[in-house]
Parts: sequence; structure tokens; C-alpha cells
Amino acid sequence: MTLGFLFPLACLVFLFRPAAGDPQTYHLGFGCSSYNATNATLFIADLNATFSNLRTRISAGNTLSATSDDPRSSVPLYALFFCRSYLSQVDCLSCLSDAVSRVRICGAASGGRAISDGCTLRYESAPFYDQGTLPGNTAKCANGTSAVAGFSEVVHGLVEDLSSGVPRIAGYSAAAERDGVYAYAQCAQTLSEDVCGKCLEVSYSNVQGCLPADGGRAVDAGCFMRYSDAAFFPANQTVDLAHILEGGSGKRLTVLEGVFGGLGGVFILALLALLWIRKSRSGDHEWKGDILGEMDLQGPVKFRYRDLKSATKNFSQENKLGEGGFGHVYKGTLKNGNTVAVKRLAIAQKESTKASFQSEVKLISNVHHRNLVRLLGCCSKSNDLLLVYEYMANGSLDKFLFGKSNELLSWKQRFDIIVGMARGIAYLHHEFHACIIHRDIKPSNVLLDDNFLPKIADFGLVRLMPGDQSHLSTKFAGTLGYTAPEYAIHGQLTEKVDTYSFGVVILEIISGRRNSEPKLEPVNHYLLEWAWNLYEEDGLEQLIDKSLNPEEYNLKEIKRFIKIALLCTQSIVAARPNMSDVVVLLLSQDDPELEPSRPIFFESSCRTRGDISVSAWSNSATHATVSVTQISAR
Repeated sequence: MTLGFLFPLACLVFLFRPAAGDPQTYHLGFGCSSYNATNATLFIADLNATFSNLRTRISAGNTLSATSDDPRSSVPLYALFFCRSYLSQVDCLSCLSDAVSRVRICGAASGGRAISDGCTLRYESAPFYDQGTLPGNTAKCANGTSAVAGFSEVVHGLVEDLSSGVPRIAGYSAAAERDGVYAYAQCAQTLSEDVCGKCLEVSYSNVQGCLPADGGRAVDAGCFMRYSDAAFFPANQTVDLAHILEGGSGKRLTVLEGVFGGLGGVFILALLALLWIRKSRSGDHEWKGDILGEMDLQGPVKFRYRDLKSATKNFSQENKLGEGGFGHVYKGTLKNGNTVAVKRLAIAQKESTKASFQSEVKLISNVHHRNLVRLLGCCSKSNDLLLVYEYMANGSLDKFLFGKSNELLSWKQRFDIIVGMARGIAYLHHEFHACIIHRDIKPSNVLLDDNFLPKIADFGLVRLMPGDQSHLSTKFAGTLGYTAPEYAIHGQLTEKVDTYSFGVVILEIISGRRNSEPKLEPVNHYLLEWAWNLYEEDGLEQLIDKSLNPEEYNLKEIKRFIKIALLCTQSIVAARPNMSDVVVLLLSQDDPELEPSRPIFFESSCRTRGDISVSAWSNSATHATVSVTQISAR
């Protein structure tokens, strides 16, 4: 091959690079991990070096994507950045700057992501380069309606062809135009062809939900899809999708092969050689491990009723694990030998409930966090609505705290349970794409696996209760003694309701006693009131469970946890920290700078009509008693 042939070919490639001037920084998605680095200063310095490394690789390598996983001194850092393939390098670098400025808001969070029209940036403290679709995948829809004839049908066919064709293209990206519709699809180059295909399948499904809107985007961890009735990429960037799709499922094609499908083989080989040289200079590399494994996000498994009936021995009393406000739970052994927990929902069998069951369960099944119980699948038959969860061998936390188990929890175990719970709740509030407020945080809703890892149960189920049509519905669904007063009395629901409940549970874990113990002397009846009195008297050591070995815990650490609990249960809602901040406070070695204000506590008694007497502390020393009728505690 002569240099005389390569020179005009190189010029041709240059001409197909778009002009600078539109980095497409319209914001689509942003998120921060609920985990924080222990040494924030050192971590942020390492993170800045990682961002600088990405910029250097983009600039020096003349590429639009880069990874960075150089060893760091604080915690491991893995970063991935990629621009849409139709951007110029100048615009790509501009998009990187915008993305970096956004994720800096995450501070010392161990993970962060920023997605815009023009680029995707993500960093984590664990390898993730092989991840395609993850919880949080969603669609972003425009507000207008297109005047293009047959617009929805054209979009449907075009994005379907892109989702099928892009995984076969080296570079995993393609732009196309058809009958006045413009569309683009892209996967991270670190993915395998199969993972790219699955990611785009989810994106294809999501983006169709925008129709008949005149524009839509599908945002996911490892891929991106967009359509519009207005051009958003240069005309010379389109590919011949028909040629690509005719190439067969086993053939990998390049984008420029799609553009120049009719040219001779020598021309294509020469072009591939040039692209290979450019790629080899970029410094990019794939992650070659399967550290995290592939996640199945195709919705919950649909179990057959007769299989679950057999697995639980016809929902026998012998297999019953417990019961709660949403129904009874049974231990089940499936035909493959796996042990599961089957929850038989006790909710009104209205048509509206049945209609929403599948969609709500799909939402819950996409929640993945090590401190949240995993929903494996569901079953709906006649009047039975069944949920299938992973089985937790050690049962619920309350039996270890309140005398139902002969095994005592050490302070190390209690420490890990408190921190794990905080991380799980923070994920529901701030990390999942839909904010889920649990509303019923208590020890019986915290399950423990073989290693006493805490997993919160029953999150999201309140949406299945009749009349509840929103994640932020004010329908009361809590347990008195754990429920924040503003929610129980006035129906005021925010994430801080869970913060309050979590604060009460911290006190129960540390003291080993329930939040209300009428058998004790009056001054100690209510745990929260007792804890506050001890805090004011500087006698918090009296709150610690006597079964704990003083040689196995740090008194200063436990006092810090009690103070955090009191911060969580303050009467002023805005004064309570959010759960992401609570995680930081728990893992910090320093005492919280803020001082808690006087909390609110409940005095609940079951009367004939189910009335609830609520005693609330004001900021003065006086007490006010309010009678709240017909609030049913579960």
C-alpha cells in the first residue's frame, strides 16, 4: 500500500469529522454514590488526577473515548468517558469539562456519573467497564409533537434497526436519518457485543415510551439512544443501516463500511488499517474481568402458581416465616433446590391493584443494592398476589435484639448493621432513579443473611396499597414508635420520615431494648425520651446494652452513634440530615459538629377505636398532648 493512496484516504476521514462548536451539554442524568471515601481530601486529589488523565488521553490519542484505572493511594478508581461519535474532538473535550464540573458536586462519594446529549462520564471504586444496563435506565422525553407524517412508525423502525445494527459495528455507534427522522445509538467500547445488544434492547424499549413526542433519549450506564425530528448530527455522519443489517449476526462491520458499502475491499482494508493505527495510539483498553457479573434487568421472573404452592407446601403453617402489614411470608424450596421467601400479599383485590401489580413489581425488582432484599420474581393468579424474595437465613433483626434468639450481637456486628441500613436507605432515596420512601423502617423489616449482612425488606410495597398512586403519597403506612410525627399526624411525607425511623432503630440496636417498654420505671418507658435525658445529663453510657463486652467497643464511637440518632429524630424536619449525610457521619471518626435539638417521641396505646395518643416535645420544657383518631398502626 503506497503513501500516495493513504494520503487522500486520510484526508477523506478528516473531512468526515464534524466541525467544532456544539458540545451538546444538555443535561440528562446525574448521580452520586451513597458510599464515601474515608479520607476525603486524598480521594478528591486522586479523582482530580483521574479526570486529568482522561483529558490527556482524549487530547493526545485523538479519540473520543477513554478509560482510566491507574493505581491510586486512597481507594481504587475506575473511570470511563465517551463522547457521541459525531462530535469533534474540541467539542468532546468541552463536554468532558462540563461533565467533570457536574460530578464534582459528589464530593468524596466513591462513585458518580453525568450524562448529557454529547457524552457520558462515570467513575467508581470498583471495576464496571463490562456493565451495560443498570437500575436507573430511563427515558427523557421532549414536550412537543412532530408534524412528520407517520412519525411514530418511522421512529419505531429506525431505532429498532439501530439497536440491532450498532452491536455489529466496530466502535458501537451509528447515526441514521429516515424520512425526516434523525436517530443515534451508541454503546461504550468496553462492552462485549452481547452486552451492548442487551443494553440497546432496554434503550429501545424505554425510548418508545416517549412517542409521539418529537424527541426522546434513552439513558443507561453503558449505552445511549436518541431520536428527533430535527437534525442533531452532521449529515455526513449517517450510515447505511440496511447494508449493516444484511451483514449477518456474526459479522462485525465498521461505521465507514456502512457509509462506503459499495467500495472495493482494498479501500476498506486501507481504511481499517488507518483506524487501527489511530485506535492503538489512544491508550484505551478493555477491562478483561467479570468482577461484578452481568445483571439481569429484564423484569422479575414470572413464577408459576403451582410451583410456589408446592415449594411452600401449600402455604403451610410449618413453612410460615412470619407476617407483617403486607401479608404472610413462607419459606419455599424450588425444584432447582434454591430456597426462597414467598410473600403472600394481603391487599384489597381491586382491579386497579391488579392492573398496577406487574408494573410496580418490575420497578421494585430493578432495585439492586447489597443492603436491600432482592425481589426475584412474582406470581399473580386469581385473588393471590405473590412476591418471591431471596431467603435470609438469620431472619429479622428484632429477634436478635429483643430476646428471641440465644445469639447475642457483638458491637462490630451492630456497627455493620447500622451502617449497612443507612447505605440501603440512602440508595432508595438518592441513588435509584425513582425516590422510594420506605415509611416503615424498624428491626422486623431488617433481615440478616448468613454473615449478618443487613438487608432492608418491604421497600416500595406501600405503592401496592389501595389508593396509593405515588412514590410520595401521604397515605399513612408506618408503625407508631418509629414513625415521624409530622407524617403520622399531618400526613407530611418526605425522605426525612425514614431518617427519623432510622434514628430510633439506632437507639434500639445500641440499647438492645424496644422503643417503648411500659414495664420499666416511668422515666425509662420511652427509649427516645430516655436517650435525650441521658444526653443532656452526659450519661449516655447508661444506654448501652449490658450484654456488650466493654472491651470490644469504643465508648466514644457509641456515643457518636447515639448523637447521630438524636440528630435524625429532631422535631424540626429540615434539621434532620438526609441519609447520604448520615452515612458520612457514621463513617467519620469525628464527633458531629451540629448539636441535636430536643426530639419528638410517640406514646402509643391501642384503644377500642384504634386511637393514638401522641406526646410531642416542643423546644421548651412543656409537653403537649394531641389525640389522633383512626390512624391504624400496622
